[in-house]
Amino acid sequence: MQTIAVIGAGITGITTAYKLIRRGFDVTVYDRHPYAAMETSFANGGQLSASNAEVWNKPSTFLKGLKWMLRKDAPLLIHPAPSWHKLSWLAEFMLAARNYKDNTIATTRLAIEARHHLLDMASDEGFSFDAETRGILHIYENPSEFNEARRVNELLKRGGLERRAVSPSEVAAIEPTIHGHFVGGFYTESDFTGDIHLYTRNLSDACAKRGARMAYEHAVESLEALPAGGVSVIATGPDGESRRRSFDGVVVCSGVASRRFAAQLGDRVNVYPVKGYSITVHLNDAESRESAPYVSLLDDHAKIVTSRLGANRFRLAGTAEFAGLNKDIKEARIRPLVDWCRKRFPGVSTEEVTPWAGLRPMMPNMMPRVGAGRRPGVFYNTGHGHLGWTLSAITAEMVSGEIETVARSRKAFPVAA
Repeated sequence: MQTIAVIGAGITGITTAYKLIRRGFDVTVYDRHPYAAMETSFANGGQLSASNAEVWNKPSTFLKGLKWMLRKDAPLLIHPAPSWHKLSWLAEFMLAARNYKDNTIATTRLAIEARHHLLDMASDEGFSFDAETRGILHIYENPSEFNEARRVNELLKRGGLERRAVSPSEVAAIEPTIHGHFVGGFYTESDFTGDIHLYTRNLSDACAKRGARMAYEHAVESLEALPAGGVSVIATGPDGESRRRSFDGVVVCSGVASRRFAAQLGDRVNVYPVKGYSITVHLNDAESRESAPYVSLLDDHAKIVTSRLGANRFRLAGTAEFAGLNKDIKEARIRPLVDWCRKRFPGVSTEEVTPWAGLRPMMPNMMPRVGAGRRPGVFYNTGHGHLGWTLSAITAEMVSGEIETVARSRKAFPVAA
């Protein structure tokens, strides 16, 4: 598999391409947009959070989803309109509850391992991405929710994470700008934040400099596994012409489109699009800049996360909406983010706010699909759900290592040392 096509130029696609290039492969990246990171990797919450590695498959999530179905501003909103994909996916999601503990522990381990890969790539290529290494603070106003967080913390510890409980006074000391009456919190000093879009764009440039062909503005129509091995990519370029090109292998990193491409290749990759929202608050005055936090926060009750992106931007993200491929930005979903910002940080002006919505590609068991497909030369790195930014670097390392192992075992070509 000397030539590899990577389908998708989000964070998973670009990290995968970079890892493959460093292992000596000839890489072509396909994406329908003119630049990298223009969809789900455009404006997420910014957290690189092993502390948020708990999977969602537990009875309390199911009950909340039912309770919130009639609330347009609910943190978790399942639209009642039925579809076979939604219903079957939710059934698998509930069945995966039996692996809740094991999957949470496994995800924690992956998230911890991902950190140094992500930072090393940025260091090796000499770029910055508005990283803030001040940790992530989970906050609680409800005693029962704080006690539940203690139980979750035992699973995170089993995964190797150091996350400590903090008192209300410690919450105030860690992030003095926040307003609220908290019963306590959990602080993970090793977690951090950064601008996913900036990171992905910079790493895309690094891939190009290292010889990758960045086939932007190329909409992939279909993938075809070849009888003798390898894959053909049929894509329409910016000139409107459809062209076919064959590769020794392919890695599908296509977000919510991964399910469709996998079906073309004879595989079942059951991702469902779970919409998330964010707002970027522009800190245009001195008071707003002084009043916005630098420590990243997660409010477990509201399901809202924050990150400070440089001096002049404050990102807030949250909510999960099961509404198919709809990417419309709804006022009822944005308003809770704005209201939360004004409540917790009254000195921050929300005069200029940029809203955004993106579709998280989520597997029913909340675990990414990483590795080989049924056909020779077919691989996947997709389905990361709400942890794409957190897990991308380690899953890219995993899938690129597997591709190299297969290439060596078949002696298909000389792999660079």
